[in-house]
Amino acid sequence: MAMTVKHLGVIVLAAGEGTRMKSAKPKVMHELAGLPLLGHVLATAHSLDASHVIPVIRHQRDVLADYIQAFYPTSTIADQDEVPGTGRAVECGLSALPEDFYGAIVVTSGDVPMLQVDTIEALLEAHVDGGFAATVLSTVAEDPSGYGRIVRNTDGLFQSIVEHKDASDAQLAIQEVNAGVYVFDSALLREALPRLGSANAQGEKYLTDVVALALDAGQAVQALAIDDFWQVAGINDRIQLAEVAAELNARICEAWMAAGVTILDPSTTWIDVTVTLDRDVTLLPGTMLHGLTTVGEGATVGPEVVVVDSQIGAGASVVKSHVTGSKIGEGASVGPFSYLRPGTDLGADGKIGTFVETKNAKIGAGSKIPHLTYVGDAEIGVESNIGAGTIFANYDGVNKHRSKVGSHVRTGAHNVFVAPITIGDGAYTAAGTVVRKDVEPGALAMSVAPQRNLADWVLQNRSGSKAASAAESAKK
Repeated sequence: MAMTVKHLGVIVLAAGEGTRMKSAKPKVMHELAGLPLLGHVLATAHSLDASHVIPVIRHQRDVLADYIQAFYPTSTIADQDEVPGTGRAVECGLSALPEDFYGAIVVTSGDVPMLQVDTIEALLEAHVDGGFAATVLSTVAEDPSGYGRIVRNTDGLFQSIVEHKDASDAQLAIQEVNAGVYVFDSALLREALPRLGSANAQGEKYLTDVVALALDAGQAVQALAIDDFWQVAGINDRIQLAEVAAELNARICEAWMAAGVTILDPSTTWIDVTVTLDRDVTLLPGTMLHGLTTVGEGATVGPEVVVVDSQIGAGASVVKSHVTGSKIGEGASVGPFSYLRPGTDLGADGKIGTFVETKNAKIGAGSKIPHLTYVGDAEIGVESNIGAGTIFANYDGVNKHRSKVGSHVRTGAHNVFVAPITIGDGAYTAAGTVVRKDVEPGALAMSVAPQRNLADWVLQNRSGSKAASAAESAKK
């Protein structure tokens, strides 16, 4: 987009308390598809190549400031004072700009997360090319309740914005509403904002009054309607949050399907905006992919899988499991009913099977942990097999310790490995063994406790029981 202005600034309004969320958390910090609402808006703002991005904050100021500084450090934070209203918020944001700034200023809200970069760019282009002092983004709402109405004259030209609480019955019938996104000439804002009053139903300084002042001064103002209402849907309560989340997720799923991902049931599949999928990935119903998760080509995930901040390699399979902060190698299989905790690294073609929990465990290529096992703070070499019911006892009540199992090891069922220990390459352990000391390569470890059978114990101690009757019958 060719810009004919010296600067572009973006002011993001995020000072409100958001009381309708009924939450201890600031409204704009509620998450949507892996990012706080404010994160979506700031990501869009910084994608505009603006010289200044200014979030205006007030309620729980430190919470918002910490997030902004951590993830969008090039933003310039502005604090709104005790004077209420969107007009005052923009005035506070404007004061954070350099004195020599002139050009276009986009104003948007921290609770409007789905607004697209190309929509703002089109708005800017129409604003600059038409020489307008102010441009208002509007949309047609099925239910316009609560929104400011766009009033046009008989020729269809923009005339005014009337807030819902100040509107007449005739104006309330208008369905074209103010989307709360604007482009202003910086000179207009500097001249008009100090003149704003608060003689309205809310007792606030309305930003929309800047538009009225521009019209009174004979300056050009336009309202441009967007067909896609969801892009400008604001979030004021948890009901609206859920509605926007469902719509955004549907669009995310559609985009991945168009890119070559199979999603059997998009309505039960949730994918964060931070997730990356390769082609020919298959997602089965009930799959949830969150955070910085990546899934490699041809992998199958689901049904009923939750993956958070993890890497799934090409051709891998994850079924009915919970995976967090883990790495699953190419061709590996996980589940069903596996729990991979942070630090799990499963090598290529490896297996973590049914009712297995792992934590801080590096498992070599081709090694298998098939079922009923806990592996914590451990390293397992390649092509080893861990027997059913094995426990890596990594905690002595005070400190955690690590275990090391070599390559091509075969361990028996119902083993306990008391860390710290090392089991050498090619070693075996017998069923029921408690391993308390290191096992040299190629050795067989066993707990030496000979089995004793006490003859007629049941007949003597459980006389009259069904077991005793069965034993007596068997002896005849």
